[in-house]
Amino acid sequence: MTEDIKQIQIRNAKVEADKAWETSKTRKSLLAILTYFIAVGVLYLINASNPWLGALVPTVGFLLSTLTLSIIKNFWLKWIYKKNL
Repeated sequence: MTEDIKQIQIRNAKVEADKAWETSKTRKSLLAILTYFIAVGVLYLINASNPWLGALVPTVGFLLSTLTLSIIKNFWLKWIYKKNL
């Protein structure tokens, strides 16, 4: 029984760490930077004019989606999902 509780505690700690990473500013920043440079590369490959500026569009879109999704999630949990959390 004690071993089962230890395993559950280890699992819970891992789940908490994963959640912290998913919502961290570090992760969002790294993804935004990668998105920006990948978009610049693609825009260069297709010979788009001003790829450094054009790459801001998907990057800003990503950052906005990370902000608004938490608001939508909270609304969904409260009004649609309706289970006691």
